Amino acid sequence: MGFISFLFIFLVFRPTLGEVVDTLKPFQFVRDGTTLISSEGTFELGFFTPGNSNNRYLGIWYRNIPDSTVVWVANRCKPINDSSGLFTLNNTGNLELLVHNNKSVIWSTNLSKQAQEPLLQLLENGNLVVRDEKDENKDNYLWQSFDYPGDTFLPGMKMGLDLKRGITWELSSWKSLNDPCNGDFSYGIEYNEQHHTYPEPILRKGYTKFYRTGPWNGLRYSGCPELRPNTLYDYQFVYTDDEIYYTYSLKNKSVITKVVINQTTNSRQRLIWIETEKIWKPYYSGPRDQCDKYGQCGANAECIITENPICQCLKGFKPKSLQDWNSMDWSKGCVRSKPLSCHGKGKDGFLKFSGLKLPDTQYTWVNKGMNLRECKDKCLRNCSCMAYTNSDIRGEGSGCVIWFGNLYDIRQFPSGGQDLFVRISASEIARVDDPKVVERAVIITAILG
Repeated sequence: MGFISFLFIFLVFRPTLGEVVDTLKPFQFVRDGTTLISSEGTFELGFFTPGNSNNRYLGIWYRNIPDSTVVWVANRCKPINDSSGLFTLNNTGNLELLVHNNKSVIWSTNLSKQAQEPLLQLLENGNLVVRDEKDENKDNYLWQSFDYPGDTFLPGMKMGLDLKRGITWELSSWKSLNDPCNGDFSYGIEYNEQHHTYPEPILRKGYTKFYRTGPWNGLRYSGCPELRPNTLYDYQFVYTDDEIYYTYSLKNKSVITKVVINQTTNSRQRLIWIETEKIWKPYYSGPRDQCDKYGQCGANAECIITENPICQCLKGFKPKSLQDWNSMDWSKGCVRSKPLSCHGKGKDGFLKFSGLKLPDTQYTWVNKGMNLRECKDKCLRNCSCMAYTNSDIRGEGSGCVIWFGNLYDIRQFPSGGQDLFVRISASEIARVDDPKVVERAVIITAILG
């Protein structure tokens, strides 16, 4: 079909300007100046210009919030420099964003399965979906914008990994208020399927780790003790062989809340819309302080925000460079005061530290079926194992996670953190076994054969 004939069909079957519509059928279109509106009017899809830019983008925004709060952009890095954009659904169910002047497709989808009667719909939760009208299951989407998030995490979205389909649900900041293309920051759940590592969300600046929330422990992220049951939303972490993701849903539908990766503040923020003040109010933000900066204290140390200095070597460890450490340069971290015996004739033991954000899980192994005693034995049999704990702290605790090599990015909380059992040498046990230490460290020893 030629472009002129195609455009003629557009003009004949286009939605009427001013008509409130939330769906498109094949060969209908949204042009610059017209929009789709979700059924109850919460979200709107159309063309917009961000900030002081002159470019046009196809996006979704809150309809009744000032300043067009955009939550998703189709052509993030492929702007349109005029008002000639046309957005359509073709007869195979694929979406196409066309520029009329040069007759080119600048953004499109590529469905693996064609629909007999494709339909595009903007849902009330902000999800843009393609489904087959012949399919009785209206939730069976052939494509959805929630699978391709931008900088905003809405209720009902998933953040994590679909291991079966090979999809990553990851957030990424805008470059600037004027440019929605991917910025410096990304936020997603990191997991090595081959090595069965302990999954956890990480905020990165470029390729560099910037902030960790800590892994999920059955109740919350170990580095977010403030994440507790509340009156605003319910949250859930799903960890199966097919999927690993975090999601949340609203308890009160009148509440408007979102999580945003903010390039300007270098943070992950949960915001709540305050209608009386017409502002987005921060509910929480991370990183919060110096101790949330990734690797602030180097290896085998903990960050305690109420201490001066804030960095302390773990018991059984000493500064790698005392001169640097005393100069408050903690980047080299700490090393063992005495080497481990491992399979020698001596004893290795464990110190129980409480109230922690667990260490970086890049070099870990997790087994959800083991108990804590089995976890300890597993660690003792491996000379590379440096620490262990339960992977799920609900009830009496269950599951096992063990760490290999140096322990990075630990912080201590006054309440709400998690227990961690850190391996130390036999010669260190007597040194730390005094009343002052026992208050915060319980020694568990084991004789190795």
